[in-house]
Order: sequence, then structure tokens, then C-alpha cells
Amino acid sequence: MIDDQNITKKERRELRRQEKRTEKTGRESAGWRKQSLRRMVLYSCVLLGVGGAIFGTVKLASNNDSDGGNSSASSVFSVSESDWTKGNKEAAATLIEYSDFQCPACGAYYPLVKQLSQEFGDKVLFVYRHFPLDQHKNAELASYAAEAAGKQDKFWEMHDLIFEGQKEWSDSEDARAFFAKYAASLNLVAEQFQKDIDSAEVKAKVEKDYQSGLNAKVNSTPTFFLNGKKLQNPRSYEEFKKILEAAVQ
Repeated sequence: MIDDQNITKKERRELRRQEKRTEKTGRESAGWRKQSLRRMVLYSCVLLGVGGAIFGTVKLASNNDSDGGNSSASSVFSVSESDWTKGNKEAAATLIEYSDFQCPACGAYYPLVKQLSQEFGDKVLFVYRHFPLDQHKNAELASYAAEAAGKQDKFWEMHDLIFEGQKEWSDSEDARAFFAKYAASLNLVAEQFQKDIDSAEVKAKVEKDYQSGLNAKVNSTPTFFLNGKKLQNPRSYEEFKKILEAAVQ
């Protein structure tokens, strides 16, 4: 026969052991949860910190790019003393042309721009900048010839002769001879003209124009900027005229 009192004591001892195990397990579980929570909080903080650092870096880079772009654009579209200009430097409208003397499209626009400059007079400032393309073997030399003539105050006269004679010198193996002929017709000092064509100063000027074109995102010729805004090349003289008329009103 089994003693009920003994059973009760055993049950109580077993219950106490179970309670202690439960408490221990509960404490371990609570500790594990606390550690897990701390790890999660720490991990979240790390992610937020890294994310914030990345965002700050990206934002800083973006701001730097933006500032640099604005500064560069401002510099590109500011007319300097070294630019070749026609018209009034105080005019309400400034038309900057990036051009290649050997480019057929530039040759086609040449008479339009010349007529516009005559018609608008002091209402528009016309600016010519060199952008000789690599595929045009004589374009760079033509730019040097125009600059060399400019050293004797005949830039625009040489500019016109080079464009008007584009077909005769473009594919020539001796384009320099044609430019010398143009120089003679303008009564330039031949020796000085030839010296200036090869001068570092003239080459640096052409390169300066070219680099400013790259900064302005020029990728074809001719490219026109009216008051700093790139134009879609007008399809006719009348269309070009209307664009300028709107700018000077």
C-alpha cells in the first residue's frame, strides 16, 4: 500500500524542481531575448549610420557636381577679351557659335550667320569659337590661319575667305598654300602670318576654344548657344531670324 503523504511530498519536491527548471529556463530565455534585442538595435544603428554616411557622400558629390557644373557653365558662356566678336558687347542677346571651318554644315550656316550679324547689328553680340573635329584633316590648320590673321587684325576677313573657299582647300594636301593666298589678298605680312600659324600662342587659343566647347557639351558643329541656352539648329534663315528677334525684344 502506498503512503499518500509520501506521494504528496514527492510530488511537491518534483513540482519545486520543475518550477526551478522553469524559472531558470525563463531567465535564460529572457536573457537571450535581451541579447538578441540589443544585437538588433546595434545592427539597426550600424545600418542607419552607414546609410546616413552613404547618403551624405552621395549628396555631397551631387552638390559638388552641381556647383562645378554651374561654375563651368558660367565660365563657358562668359564672353572674354580673347573671343572673336561682332556687335555690341552690351547687347541683350549673345549668340555663341562653335564651328569647324572644314565642316560642310558650318559652311552652309556661314552666310546665314553673316547676314544675321549685318541685319541685327548692335542688337546681338555674335561670338565665334573654334571646334575643329578630328575627322577633318585641315580644320585645325584653318583655325590657326584665322587666328594668325587675327594677329594682324584681319580675323573676320580671313574667317570669311576660309568659309567661302571651303571646297577648294578641304581635301587639299597643301591647304596651307591656300591660306597663304588668302593672307596675301588681305595684304597681311606673309612672314609674320606663317610664323603665327605655327606659334604656341595661336595653338593655345584654338585649344582653349575647343576645351570650352567640351565643357559646354558640344559634340557636333555648328553648335549655337543663345544667352547660354543651346539651340536646335534653325532650318532656315527666317527661323533663325525669329529666334533672335524674340531674344532682343
